[in-house]
Amino acid sequence: MEGMSGPHVIRGSVSLPEAELVWRFSRSSGPGGQHVNTTDTAVELRFDLARTEALPEVWKQRALQRLAGRLSDGVVTVRASEHRSQWRNRETAAVRLAALLAEATAPPPRPRRPTRIPRGINERRLREKKQRSQTKRGRSARGWD
Repeated sequence: MEGMSGPHVIRGSVSLPEAELVWRFSRSSGPGGQHVNTTDTAVELRFDLARTEALPEVWKQRALQRLAGRLSDGVVTVRASEHRSQWRNRETAAVRLAALLAEATAPPPRPRRPTRIPRGINERRLREKKQRSQTKRGRSARGWD
C-alpha cells in the first residue's frame, strides 16, 4: 500500500504485518453525491488472528480470548466508512485494528492489594458516631416528664 503512513504499531516493536492484512472495498452509504455512487470508499480490513505469526504466542492467546465475541473463524474484522476518500478510510481501519489489538494483547492489570484502615481513623469515626448519637438522643422528648 503506497502512501500509507507506515507500519501500524501494536505495542513496542510489534506492528501489523502488511502481508497478513486483507482489504475489501465497497460503496459507502451517506453523503457524497455522484462521487460516492461510482467509487468504492468503504473499507473492510480483515486480520487472521488465529494463524498469524506476527504476534508473540502469549499475546495471541490473550487476544483470542478477549476478542472471542468479535472473531469469525479466528479472523477479526474492522470497517471504516466515515470518510469520503478510500485512502482515509484505509488509514482509519488500520489505526482502529492496531488499537483493538493493542488493547486485547495488553497484560492484565496488577491485582489490587487491599489496604487496611488505620486504627486511629476507625476509632475516631466510632467516637464521632457516638457523639452524634448522643446529640440526637438529647433532642428527643423522652425524659422531660
